[in-house]
This record gives sequence, C-alpha cells and structure tokens, in this order.
Amino acid sequence: MSSLRNDAFTLFDLRVEVVATDRPMVCNHREGDSFTLRGENLEFPPGQTFPLYPLAALLPLLPAKQRPTHPNDWMTTDAEVACPDPYCGGRFRITRIGTTTFRHGDVTLVPLPADPDHHG
Repeated sequence: MSSLRNDAFTLFDLRVEVVATDRPMVCNHREGDSFTLRGENLEFPPGQTFPLYPLAALLPLLPAKQRPTHPNDWMTTDAEVACPDPYCGGRFRITRIGTTTFRHGDVTLVPLPADPDHHG
C-alpha cells in the first residue's frame, strides 16, 4: 500500500535482441530473436525460446540498464554483450525502448524511511 508521500519511480523498458556477427552462432539463438523486460517481467514472443546460459549472463546487466545512468557511464553507452560461449559469434543488443512508472508500495512491503533524505 502506498504512503501519502509520492513513492513513484520510473524504470526503462528494455528490448534484448540477438545480433549476428561475422562468426557463426553455435547456441540455440537466431538473429532477430528477442525478449522484452518491463519491470521485473520478461516477455517472449509466442513460440520463441531463449537459451539458458546467455540469459544467465545477461540477467545481472538488465537491472542496471533499466535505471537512469550518467551519460558518461559505460552502462549508458555500451549496448551489445557477447554470448558467453567463447565459440559462439552471437551478440545481444540491449535497447531502452520506453519507460514504465512504478510505486514503491506496490513492489515491496519495506516502508520508505520517514526522512526522504535517508537512503538506508
């Protein structure tokens, strides 16, 4: 439940798309395969699969890419991630495609501090 104080925050929605390179892809992903991340939810196109190991390598980067970053931060400028299989030529392009606004009280039971300048 939200408090009376504005507890809204915005995250970027992300699209992760498989990009081919000049090296062959050996994993079970194909050029153009993609998924979308909105908040904490991954959305896959109907009937499309996505390999576990590349997904596991991408997951730690996605929450950082969802948040606003400094223009000079590499997380802002670098958009492609290599497949973790050293023999695979696939890359994954992470693109910010929009934003979604959330409310603190709707995504956690931990209350906001009484002092808005307190950051834990």
